[in-house]
Amino acid sequence: MVKILIVEDQALLRDMIKDVISDQEDMRVAGTADDASLAPDLCRELKPDLVLMDVVTKNNSNGITNAAIIRKEMPEIKIVIMTGLPEITFADEARKAGVHSFINKDRGKEHLLYVIKETLQGNGIYPGPADNVPFNTQFNEKEMAVIRLVCQGKARNEIADELAMSEAVIKKIISGILDKTYFDSIMKFAVHAVSRGLILPDK
Repeated sequence: MVKILIVEDQALLRDMIKDVISDQEDMRVAGTADDASLAPDLCRELKPDLVLMDVVTKNNSNGITNAAIIRKEMPEIKIVIMTGLPEITFADEARKAGVHSFINKDRGKEHLLYVIKETLQGNGIYPGPADNVPFNTQFNEKEMAVIRLVCQGKARNEIADELAMSEAVIKKIISGILDKTYFDSIMKFAVHAVSRGLILPDK
């Protein structure tokens, strides 16, 4: 059972996130707080697997600053930073602090759960174009296989045959890739990836 600590100063949003997580069979809320300065002590006490924390909380406590403390002392704990203020400097600061993933609050609950699950599996998720994220750490092995075949011009049914998967599974993998990159078409992403040298289709 995955234990998650929620640090969010807006009570309504905090309760909504708590409900979303509590509805998952493999997750539970280990605790909540409205002040990021409490997060390190709560991590020492509760030992969560993941912390979901706002950038700015009660008393103007900085979630990123406290994330850095947690990362240094308890590196095994995954951290997802949230913000309702999608300023690029926040994402940059989060990366420098060692934060695993970063999410804007205007995304839906499905995306939130997606980011949590991917982060727990070791895949860092940040908003923005693909070239704003270290390419080799953004995708898992199956996604990379699909991306390479798309870049080779393969159709979905051809990809499914080559990887011995159903087309439904390939469709799901492609949806995950688009969620991570913010592209609205896998072909647009393929052109982007190849043109910038992010991937060599035949490799």
